[in-house]
Amino acid sequence: MRILAITIDLDDTLWPVMPALQRADRDLDQYLRKHYPEVARTWPIPALRELRAQVAAERTDLAHDFTAQRYLTMQKAFDACGITEAPLDTLWNIFATARNSVELYPDALPALERLRDMYPVASLTNGNADLERIGLHLHFAHHICAREIGSAKPDPRIFRAAAELLGVAPENILHVGDDPELDVVGAREAGLRTAWINRAGHPWPGALGPAPDLNLRDLAALVDWLEHPVPSPRQEEG
Repeated sequence: MRILAITIDLDDTLWPVMPALQRADRDLDQYLRKHYPEVARTWPIPALRELRAQVAAERTDLAHDFTAQRYLTMQKAFDACGITEAPLDTLWNIFATARNSVELYPDALPALERLRDMYPVASLTNGNADLERIGLHLHFAHHICAREIGSAKPDPRIFRAAAELLGVAPENILHVGDDPELDVVGAREAGLRTAWINRAGHPWPGALGPAPDLNLRDLAALVDWLEHPVPSPRQEEG
C-alpha cells in the first residue's frame, strides 16, 4: 500500500460529536425560552429534533447540506407559530458556537501534528464542523465538505473530489474514519485505501463487504502504522 496523501473524517473520528450537538440543542432552547417563549413551548428539544428528522426525510435534495436542513427546520418551527420573521442567522450562530466547542479525543491532536509532517492531509466530512472555530485548520492542506461538493459520503463523488483536489490518484490516498458504511465502504468504492478507526473494538460488519485495509483502535495506532507499516491480512491476500 503506497500512501501519498490522507483524507480524514471529523465527527466521531477526531472528537465525539454528540456532546456538542446536545449542548447546541440546549443553547438554542435557552435562547428560544428567553426571546420566543411560544416557539420554545411548541417546540421543546425532542420535538425540534423530530422536525429536523422530518425535514431530512422530506428534502432528500438537501442530504448533503446539514446547514440548510437546520435553517429550514427553524423556519418551519417559527412558521408553525405564526412568526414569519425568524432570526435564522442568530439561531445558526448559537448552534454553530456550541457545535464547534468540541473536546478532541486525547490521541487526535498529537496524531494530526505527526500526520501533517508526513503527508498532505485533507479533512473530508458530511457535517458542518468549522475547523477555524475549532482551531485545527492549520493541520490540513484542504477541507472537503459535502455541502460544497454537492454529494455526501458514502457517494464516491466526494472522495473523487478530494483526490482531484489533492492531485493524488485514489489508490494512493488513505481515507481514515469511524463509520463503516460512510467512510470505509464509500472510500473503497471510490478506489481509496481505508483505515477504520474502531475505538470500541467492534467486529467488522461482514454484510458491508470486504474489511478495511486497516482496523485500528485510535489515531495514534494509525500514525504508528504509517511510520512502521506492517502488512494487514487484506494486504497479504492481495
